[in-house]
Amino acid sequence: MSDAAMDLDITGEVCPMTFVRTKLALERLAIGEILRIRLRDGEPRRNVPQAVQDHGHEIISLSPLDDGLYQLTVRKAR
Repeated sequence: MSDAAMDLDITGEVCPMTFVRTKLALERLAIGEILRIRLRDGEPRRNVPQAVQDHGHEIISLSPLDDGLYQLTVRKAR
């Protein structure tokens, strides 16, 4: 996997700001670039990946980290 063009930590955010921050970060990337996102379990882990896919981007991975956190890796598609 190639290195991320940008890292985003949304562990301190609540929905809908979790996706708002993710969407704004994706808008700053070029097509094909990678965004690596740190997020909490629960609502963010369910909603952010679904919203990313709904907007046409590719989920590369969703991996558990320590303390109930996850890393979501996304490729910007458009």
